[in-house]
Amino acid sequence: MELPIIYHPDYIAPLPAGHRFPMPKFKQLYELLLAEGVAQTGQFYTPKRPSSELIELVHTPEYVEAYCEGTLEPKAQRRIGLPWSPELVNRTCVAVGGTILTAQMALSQGLACNTAGGTHHAFPSYGSGFCIFNDLAIACRVLQKLGLVQKVLIVDLDVHQGDGTAFIFQGDESVFTFSMHCEVNFPGTKQVSDLDVPLTVGMEDDAYLQTLAHYLPDLLADVQPDLVLYDAGVDPHIGDRLGKLALSDTGIFRREMQVLSTCVAAGYPVACVIGGGYADDMKSLVWRHSLLHRAANQVYHQYRL
Repeated sequence: MELPIIYHPDYIAPLPAGHRFPMPKFKQLYELLLAEGVAQTGQFYTPKRPSSELIELVHTPEYVEAYCEGTLEPKAQRRIGLPWSPELVNRTCVAVGGTILTAQMALSQGLACNTAGGTHHAFPSYGSGFCIFNDLAIACRVLQKLGLVQKVLIVDLDVHQGDGTAFIFQGDESVFTFSMHCEVNFPGTKQVSDLDVPLTVGMEDDAYLQTLAHYLPDLLADVQPDLVLYDAGVDPHIGDRLGKLALSDTGIFRREMQVLSTCVAAGYPVACVIGGGYADDMKSLVWRHSLLHRAANQVYHQYRL
């Protein structure tokens, strides 16, 4: 058995030329993993679009219907930051299905990676910051509903605080939210995660990794989750225009190895999503996202999962 990787051709949806959100990166990531031998075609699994009922385990029926039907108020649409289209509705839902499948496969295989996901700014009744439905939260609720997990740890290392996820699970002891993010960055108003670690602007590799090492092992021991959901955003990179931190490519790879080996060595299954990344150089951005899958492949074989 090889590392399970989740991908669907519908992860890419057409957007107007020049739009800030780089939709092509999802297909290019898939192609790069194959071209460089990081993965073989047999490792890829295709998710299904989940029902509205599953999405409504987290989001209000009114919001789900309005978004899917294209009847959101213009202000609510602008808050999302993406132009509405039927193709984007389908892409959004399929990506949620991808994270659900990734989580299910992580439970059976010990480690699995999505090639999309990490829409952590979505709240129950509205979307924000390029995030429409919160795939992390929905995956938690679906697996809990199916009786597959009781306790989940969300490790969010995107450069932006996972505010929607934090809000959704406030006061819920079955999901522990950990967000390590740049202190002066979007969102302007932070929510309260179970553990927030704000980082200073310009933090580089060693300080970042030492900070992570200070928290993660103890968190695993304290929470003892049935599953770790890992949001591996690459926007802490020095070349990211929405980041404000200063990690290198090597630092990103070391981070992925650190997170995955720490969790897997302790016996905790990990489901990974790629999170944010907003560099102007698409080739460099796709490479950075591939570092998650490269590290996961290495850890998967190292621990003989």
